Amino acid sequence: MANDGPPPSVIVMTQATAGPLAEIDSWPGTVAAAALRSDGTVIHRGDIERVFDLASVTKLATAMTLLVAHEEGTLTLDEIEPHTGATVADVLAHASGIGFDTHDLVHRPRHKRLYSSVGYDLLADLLAARAHMPFVEYLRLAVARPLGMTTFSLDGSAGAGGRGSVADLLRLTAAWRTPTLIHDSTLQRACTTHLPELDGVVPGFGHHSPNPWGLGPEKRGHKSPHWTAQGNSPETYGHFGRAGTMLWIDPRASVTLIALSTEPFGPWATTAWPLLSERVLAWTTSRKHG
Repeated sequence: MANDGPPPSVIVMTQATAGPLAEIDSWPGTVAAAALRSDGTVIHRGDIERVFDLASVTKLATAMTLLVAHEEGTLTLDEIEPHTGATVADVLAHASGIGFDTHDLVHRPRHKRLYSSVGYDLLADLLAARAHMPFVEYLRLAVARPLGMTTFSLDGSAGAGGRGSVADLLRLTAAWRTPTLIHDSTLQRACTTHLPELDGVVPGFGHHSPNPWGLGPEKRGHKSPHWTAQGNSPETYGHFGRAGTMLWIDPRASVTLIALSTEPFGPWATTAWPLLSERVLAWTTSRKHG
């Protein structure tokens, strides 16, 4: 992939005393952030070892666990999830038709992009039953331990119950940027829009037609308004959470941004996140040409 970067073990950490991450000093709550270039250099601000509630950014860890399970043969992306009648891939891409916080089907599968955290819990239950172990243990063995994620924990929902640090999310992004835990073909499939014709709502940012989504990460596409910047490429993928958390990977710009806050998502974030994203993209461009 274009954003090929080194594994976490060779990341070079640099404290950002100024530059693009200084934007977070004006944010509400306690904040930590990091930006990673493709050469492995990271700038960071705030305590990147501090543990935050991740909310829906948790879905990136859960989705990666299910992708590993797919390759191990514990389940497959194209099999039917019994409750919804949709495939595992459909559920990961919010195309199952299930409601946000209910087990009820609102639409038939593959008809509309309907964001659902419950769908991720159904997939976690399916994997746990197949593997004969709790989902959180499968996640630990398949994802957290191999990546060295020492602060990550999951308590409750597989779609929104995670806690972790910026440092651990940097390690998680290694698996989403390069075929670290899964084969490149599986990673490419997960980062490619599933059912690209579907429209739907990005929570907090309105209806989009189309509303591209991969198998876990949201795709930026040409959505406006959006929580990333207008300057982010359409190939950008990642997730944000209502706890005040965001993570994106832009393969065209070859940069990753993570920002975690104790202030829940609200109007502040709809302005602050795109602005920070623009600053980081500008920094990346200046580093390339400077």
